[in-house]
Amino acid sequence: MNFADILASLIHDMKNSLGLVINTIDDLGEELQVHENPKLGTLQHEARRLNDNLIALLSLYKIDKGQLSTNIEEIDVEQFLYEISVDNQATANHLGITINYESEEGLVGYFDEWLMRGVINSLIGNGLRYSSSQILIHAASVDGYLVLSIDDDGDGFPQNMIDAQTAQQHKKPQQGETQLGHYFASLVAHMHSNGEREGYIKLANNQRLGGGCFSIWLP
Repeated sequence: MNFADILASLIHDMKNSLGLVINTIDDLGEELQVHENPKLGTLQHEARRLNDNLIALLSLYKIDKGQLSTNIEEIDVEQFLYEISVDNQATANHLGITINYESEEGLVGYFDEWLMRGVINSLIGNGLRYSSSQILIHAASVDGYLVLSIDDDGDGFPQNMIDAQTAQQHKKPQQGETQLGHYFASLVAHMHSNGEREGYIKLANNQRLGGGCFSIWLP
């Protein structure tokens, strides 16, 4: 067994242990009010963010080893966004942040639900660190693409990060070029294709909520 395999095994073990920690924190959150223990929200958020990173690392390992491919299904997008907002709302509440979702009525997408759920949960986790009071998850059909976006009302992305991402927009991402969450999102987007078109990500500022907007474009 090489080092990468050992590391992947350890990550899997850590993820399972962290899952038990998160469940315990969630149980405590139901028993305690935020004003009784305001640090509980921070603990809950950081535990979930670490778990999202471990899931991303494990997924990247499996993709690299050819052990993970896309399972494309027909997805009710509005229901998908609703479930994600519910999954993240408890943590957001403890941090004083509201999560809302919007989708075009009857919108259907064709993508790997498990992979995209992991990507969006990771992006929401990052958004909770930088938003002031709200996050909006929204979806629309644009020029033959399903566009899934996460907006916040924080300070937005640094311009150099937007410029670097724009220059690489339609290219397959390379390790080391960006942070883990963005690399994972970009790689998963590129795994979705339709004919000659591949998915990609896009960063922008001053969109729906005035802060940063991270969009995933799926063909």
